[in-house]
Amino acid sequence: MKQDNPGAFLGLPPESSGPTSLGVVIPVPYEATTTYRTGTVAGPQAILEASQQVEFYDEWLEDEARRFGIRTVEAVAGEGAPESFADKLEAIVSAHLADGRFPLILGGEHSISLGPIRAAAKIHPDLVVLHLDAHPDLRDEYDGTRFGHGCVMRRVLESGVRIHAFGLRAISPEERDFYPTQSAASYVAARELLPLTGPERVQRILEGLPQGPLWLSWDIDGLDPSIVPNTGTPEPGGLDWYTVSELLRVLDQQQRLIVGAELLELMPVPGHHASDFACARLAHRMMLAGLRSMARRT
Repeated sequence: MKQDNPGAFLGLPPESSGPTSLGVVIPVPYEATTTYRTGTVAGPQAILEASQQVEFYDEWLEDEARRFGIRTVEAVAGEGAPESFADKLEAIVSAHLADGRFPLILGGEHSISLGPIRAAAKIHPDLVVLHLDAHPDLRDEYDGTRFGHGCVMRRVLESGVRIHAFGLRAISPEERDFYPTQSAASYVAARELLPLTGPERVQRILEGLPQGPLWLSWDIDGLDPSIVPNTGTPEPGGLDWYTVSELLRVLDQQQRLIVGAELLELMPVPGHHASDFACARLAHRMMLAGLRSMARRT
């Protein structure tokens, strides 16, 4: 059992998180606009705790994230309206990006994506968001706000950032009609992927992915509820574990630049820890893909 530093991602000891660390984990327990089941505020801590049991060696990428050094910073207090909280997160993530670190944000609800993505876009004007989700999150307004979890990707688009989504399977008429009007937004529906084999699914996802530095904005409800049932808005018919793992492996193989990532919307349930552990394993794989990408760049 790994318990070198129980508060840190992977339980890494303090000497693994010095000033030269390439990776930084930023817990963001923010929940202000959820509209069904609540509890994502506890998601970041649950992922950190479950990460104590994750193997250091990742069999898909055949490497260990810890060798690059990973800092786990203090959780960002989840308070205020989502639009002002986005400004706060943008400043925090900008500082880490300026120091040359790869940030992995653990949420919390999906509205927290706006600030970190804006921070990355200031450094990388040709940024592309690779968006895993059951929902497009492209409504102009939802439940009385234009900055909630159902609108976040609309605000990202308005920031001039391109978005390529995959795994979608719950879309409103507003969002359905909005996609054809946007050259900067594309998607692959889950039902397009399910009849295909694993490698074919990854190929289909990557067909529409524009060139440019990538930011991974991954809502865990993009996966099928059989893998992660503990999320606020589960939708049947989602992606499988092997497809998202193979996708990260292929991005690594293609040497795509990944500059940051988020893993969001875990809603931990006491006594049901399988979802927590699946998120921790995926977080490690996302971090490793990003660290390998950043290391190649530097």
